[in-house]
Amino acid sequence: MEVSARFTAFLTHQLDQFSDRSDLHSLVVYLAMTRQGGKPGLVPVGHWPPSATALPPVEEDRSLQLPCPERRWLPLRREQLLLGAIRVETASLPWSPTLTPRLQATAQAVTEVLCLDLEEQRLTRQLKRNQEDLRLLVHQLRNPLAALRTFGKLLLRRLEGDPDNRSLVENLLAEEQQLNRYVEAIDGLIERPLIGPGSLDPQPLLLPPSLSSGQPQALAERLDPLLKRAAATASLQGRRWLGCEALPQWFGDSGAVAEIVANLLENAFRYCPPGAPIGLEVGHDPGDGERPRLIIWDGGAPIAAAERETIFERGRRGAQAAGLAGTGLGLTLARALARSLGGDLTLHVPPQALDAALPAMGNAFCLQLPASSAPAVGQLRPAPTPQP
Repeated sequence: MEVSARFTAFLTHQLDQFSDRSDLHSLVVYLAMTRQGGKPGLVPVGHWPPSATALPPVEEDRSLQLPCPERRWLPLRREQLLLGAIRVETASLPWSPTLTPRLQATAQAVTEVLCLDLEEQRLTRQLKRNQEDLRLLVHQLRNPLAALRTFGKLLLRRLEGDPDNRSLVENLLAEEQQLNRYVEAIDGLIERPLIGPGSLDPQPLLLPPSLSSGQPQALAERLDPLLKRAAATASLQGRRWLGCEALPQWFGDSGAVAEIVANLLENAFRYCPPGAPIGLEVGHDPGDGERPRLIIWDGGAPIAAAERETIFERGRRGAQAAGLAGTGLGLTLARALARSLGGDLTLHVPPQALDAALPAMGNAFCLQLPASSAPAVGQLRPAPTPQP
């Protein structure tokens, strides 16, 4: 057992409070520790009044093992585990009736703080071990990713005269780049310093810095790969994908917006019944033409009214997710990100409630964005051709 400097300072403060008791001769706090040679023992870690003389462990002072009316022992115990003891020596007999409750309260306080100190040390050691394991996994993960990139580039060379298949490989390489961004984000989180003593708990991190755009970036550059991925997924699932005809020329934290859209599309393809269509529509806030909105909709079964807000809570999932893989974090992250950008994410049932051109059955998640950071608001650029 080891104790921190913080616990030692607390212990000194507790013992110094007895300086007003003239009937006390001394107080010594012992902790159960492993001594040299591996033998357990009660080792002194604090005493009052302060003294430059080092005190021996209980086992080495035979006088402490003999009964003495001027001495009492108060155990520092957590359930069946003896953590240590406080030795109290009085300067006068009989023992003062007001002294015992005060000593017992001190023993209880020391026990609680000691348990917290030991638990913090255990968690810190565990966190460091986890960080080392994660650092090793990240290092090893880079190897197959680099191999995928190499093989993909070699395959592109062989498909020089095959534009259709080249586009598939180019999409694979784009996904590999996104995986690399996630790996770099994980690596960056590993290197973040632990919260030090007395530090305020920071706000939860929504996205690692490497996944956020930082500087205003064109949204279309980050959405194009997602729309291609959606079209390919719909093709594999044998369902219709109805992409938008044009993307807004919006500038801002497009990395965060792309993460929101990716989560919404992933949910749609995972939970929407086979055969039901999925689509993305782009428009503007009816009350503010400078604020674009992205609507990810599906033609599946409507989400139950009682779940339309709870599914945005951390760890909560709707009935349609029963038996399917998932953590219940995607919508929580998506809404938090949207609001951190100055926008919002809302659910509308059916999609037609947002736009008469959308299906009369299903669900629509509306991502409302703030005004663009660049002056070119409202300009459109071609989007990938929707797949039937």
